[in-house]
Amino acid sequence: MIIKGKKVLVTGADGFIGSHLVERLLDEGAVVSAFCYYNSFNSWGWLDTLSKEKLNNIRIFTGDIRDMGSVKNSMKDIEVVFHLAALIGIPYSYYSPESYIDTNIKGTLNILQAAKEYNTSRILTTSTSEVYGTAFYVPIDEKHPRQGQSPYSASKIGSDSLTESFYRSFNLPVTIVRPFNTYGPRQSSRAVIPTIITQLLNNDDVIKLGALHPTRDLLFVTDTVNGFVEIAKSDRCIGEEINIATQSEISIELLAKKLIQFINPKSNIVTDEQRLRPEKSEVDRLFGSNEKLKSLTEWQQEYSLDDGLKKTVEWFRDSMNLGRYKSSIYNV
Repeated sequence: MIIKGKKVLVTGADGFIGSHLVERLLDEGAVVSAFCYYNSFNSWGWLDTLSKEKLNNIRIFTGDIRDMGSVKNSMKDIEVVFHLAALIGIPYSYYSPESYIDTNIKGTLNILQAAKEYNTSRILTTSTSEVYGTAFYVPIDEKHPRQGQSPYSASKIGSDSLTESFYRSFNLPVTIVRPFNTYGPRQSSRAVIPTIITQLLNNDDVIKLGALHPTRDLLFVTDTVNGFVEIAKSDRCIGEEINIATQSEISIELLAKKLIQFINPKSNIVTDEQRLRPEKSEVDRLFGSNEKLKSLTEWQQEYSLDDGLKKTVEWFRDSMNLGRYKSSIYNV
């Protein structure tokens, strides 16, 4: 499929990955609509930071992914949907699991139902590597068992199953896109890399973290966005679930030490008990396979971990960007 000229919708466009995807789709020549979460401040999230030139080329819808009226209004005449809207914080899912069911499962159902009604040409729903839980084997391919180790991951397993069911039941042209641990500019401080960087840049000599032993497959946001676009371009991806991963891993401890060397070598790491997940909920190892992605698309990883981290640190060094973050508190 050729993206240029296609009418596309990005849900969760106000968020971290969504805002980067909007920019990439503009570069591809798509006719872009953006679904942003309605709020009384009329904030469009990270889209507010884009240039006027870019914003003038985006059709903005504000609404709630849980509301079918909002979803149907945004999807009229749309040819391709990139569905990224979701609640994503794992710690918050311990406190408010019902909101994850409503947003992540019902929200996906609304997208699928509207796509079925409108005969949408392509639908990409966004999964997460958390659906796999702690690895039984590595690299983790798409056949790996699912484990609901948090209410968040359980809600995304439900979303994935719904998406699969609409392909099997109604031949809806869907793809489940499953990024591993994406990082980069604009990521929220509920994620580990912004947590470390903001503490370091605020001259904290002590970095507060949770568990240090888990490993993660860290993917720079540009590579994640490229994965979405390449998957959309390939008709071979219809009906498939596809990882976007680097096929590598690093522990949180080694990651933190790497960033400490980049920013403030005098800093030390301490364990903050409130940041620890319940023992059975912690995902100890994520190390994804990208073989399927490479076999079905033209995707190639562009950024090494060091290169991606350096670009991320550079973005956070801008006082305007750093000032948006509250490094002194634990963001759930």
